[in-house]
Amino acid sequence: MMKEEETEKRIVSGNSSDDEKNAELTLRPTRLSEYIGQQQVKDNLSISIKAAMQRGEQLDHVLLHGPPGLGKTTLAHIISNELGVGITASSGPAIERSGDLAAILTNLRDNDVLFIDEVHRLNKVVEETLYPAMEDFKLDIVIGEGPSARSIKLDLPRFTLVGATTRAALLTSPLRDRFGIIHRMDFYEDRDLMEIVTRAASVLGVRIEENAAYELARRARGTPRVANRLLKRVRDFAQVKGNSTISIDVTKSALDMLDVDSVGLEKMDRLLLEAIILKFGGGPVGLDTLAAVVSEEQDTINDVYEPYLAKLGFIQRTPRGRVATELAYKHLNIKPGKEKKQGDLW
Repeated sequence: MMKEEETEKRIVSGNSSDDEKNAELTLRPTRLSEYIGQQQVKDNLSISIKAAMQRGEQLDHVLLHGPPGLGKTTLAHIISNELGVGITASSGPAIERSGDLAAILTNLRDNDVLFIDEVHRLNKVVEETLYPAMEDFKLDIVIGEGPSARSIKLDLPRFTLVGATTRAALLTSPLRDRFGIIHRMDFYEDRDLMEIVTRAASVLGVRIEENAAYELARRARGTPRVANRLLKRVRDFAQVKGNSTISIDVTKSALDMLDVDSVGLEKMDRLLLEAIILKFGGGPVGLDTLAAVVSEEQDTINDVYEPYLAKLGFIQRTPRGRVATELAYKHLNIKPGKEKKQGDLW
């Protein structure tokens, strides 16, 4: 019993000081008013939250989708803080059996938030168990096996499921249709990332010049998570070099050492583009072949690298595979016609 209570305290958070300290350490905002960027998503969520609170009801189920690192997890915790309720966090792969889901759901309180990251990776049995829980706040449990098996229905507290996914297309229609609030998270503008970097520097207790913050922002791949990661590494560089302020020169030197180029491409991004251009004549090339050539997982290429490369206009996804664009050739300083043709590989 004691172990269950400790587990519940660990995964359920309200507005405790410990949670606020942890949020500061991870540079995550805790309120919508502190959240920078995604203005349309933020405005719509604010209205939905206020309306639910005025009616004294639980917030409708929320689905957040988009590339990784854009703040889906942060928004889930902000939703619970704005509602003044607890939050239980898990992920699709971690909920392996219906019993795991039942244990989580029965420990929720009225209006609590259940956050499931990578919700598209729920297995089919667990997902089907979730349907009546989302729709009717009831849980069907089968007790026993064989002829003696019987089904019982448990009433659940009225909760809000916040699901996050980087692969919205992999969600089944029955699950997607049960979310009343659906928002897509887009890559951030440089000005918003600059504001995020400046705020994060203040939280970390380090001074940063305005042009240095902008340089970090434009190399951050349109992603707050990357911006905060780069800021911490540049801070290390400045500290070792004996600089109390992060200047533009320090920032450029640190990012060059980290192999982050002028538009935010890292080593793997360039390897992918070079593989398409130099080994496959600019494409098209299938994702499975590309993954084998660069020794990277297909899902990682699909979820982490390709969205930003496509945003920059460096690659195109076609029915026959990935194709490098003229912009990619120009960025890598490769003249068309200098690449190898696919037959040259053999």
